[in-house]
Amino acid sequence: MATKHEQIIRYIKGLQVGEKISVRQVAKELSVSDGTAYRAIKEAENRKLVNTIERVGTIRIEKKKRESIERLTFAEVLNIVDGQVLGGRSGLHKTLTKFVIGAMQLGDMMRYVDAGSLLIVGNRMKAQETALLANAAVLITGGFDATDEAKKIADELELPIISTSYDTFTVATMLNRAIYDQMIEKEILLVADILTPMDQTIVLTVEDTIADFNMNNKETGHLGYPVTDLSGRLVGIVTSRDVIGKSGDEKIEKVMTRNPITVTENTSVASAAHSMIWEGIDLLPVVTDASKFTGVVSREDVLRAFQTAQRQPHQGETIDDIIKKQMDVATSDSQAIEFTVTPQLTNQYGTLSHGAMTTLLTETGNRAIKMRKRGEAVAENISMYMLQPVQLGAVVRVEPRILQMSRRFVKVDFDLNAGNELVAKAMVMYQLFEK
Repeated sequence: MATKHEQIIRYIKGLQVGEKISVRQVAKELSVSDGTAYRAIKEAENRKLVNTIERVGTIRIEKKKRESIERLTFAEVLNIVDGQVLGGRSGLHKTLTKFVIGAMQLGDMMRYVDAGSLLIVGNRMKAQETALLANAAVLITGGFDATDEAKKIADELELPIISTSYDTFTVATMLNRAIYDQMIEKEILLVADILTPMDQTIVLTVEDTIADFNMNNKETGHLGYPVTDLSGRLVGIVTSRDVIGKSGDEKIEKVMTRNPITVTENTSVASAAHSMIWEGIDLLPVVTDASKFTGVVSREDVLRAFQTAQRQPHQGETIDDIIKKQMDVATSDSQAIEFTVTPQLTNQYGTLSHGAMTTLLTETGNRAIKMRKRGEAVAENISMYMLQPVQLGAVVRVEPRILQMSRRFVKVDFDLNAGNELVAKAMVMYQLFEK
């Protein structure tokens, strides 16, 4: 049976996009307390099901799909450009399809403006009204106002008119940056992308016995299973180690590990991998904020995700991506890496930054480990000693030496040379992540 919290989330999901919602409304509609309604609405906001807009209230919004995450809402545009709403405030929750810079004749401009787009324009009154009538929102640059007629049209059509003090070029740059950042965010693998959902997972309950565990283990070969209570809330996890030597009629509840380590669907795969390595576990239950069980992630799932991600083209470049592009293999049979210190890799003094050096070291060590052993390595501890600053334009050679390798750990020593001079030394401890 669904809890009151889950009933409210389901109710919110059933609302039309753009419909307003309030604590009092939910409490009255579903006969729950104001506190229960408030907590559920806050979770819905975390899940991107609703959005609270100043002077409008909380509105049901369309949850963004990961494949179209680079599309912004007009409310996000408002925050990015630090603007004010002149009209059409009730349409801030809507998503824009593209933005058009109004730097041409009106007739030419309108060939690019269509429903759902955002026209960025200065104090061209006719262009503003024409765009609104074409079902496009308007962003006015330079701090100019709109006509009363344009504001009236915006309110009727629920299409925002936003005014900002920034110039058109600055606004376009800011929006491009926001879209670019969201493209990078889209490329980050989340647990939601790789989990095995609940309906495809064998789940034991507190009422099941060790005989049930043994039967499932014999059929599937899996060594661990999540355990839920009768309402579907995760309460533990049971593995083959827990049931060894126990009677078959003993309840799972008696032998399971309570309060297991869990992740949510919005946890990054890298973070889940770190938890698995650090805690020495092979299975992570996935839960909602209310501890409702939704699926599992295994060590094999994480490894497969890492390997797939390495083969995918990147649309947005992170700082790490830019740094890795500078790296060249010294020779085909060598573990050493060479790179040139470009302006992007320097600090405010024009010398190689510690952040760039850390990325270069860990990536060089990863490559050296993969030449010796399959699997993924995660840097756990870094000790670095700068002997002298590395100047802009210098060609640096990073030479790794594997000092010790066990089943779980690898110690790698590094020499960094610029020309014939030793400029830095480092030691990195890696944890190995294997099947």
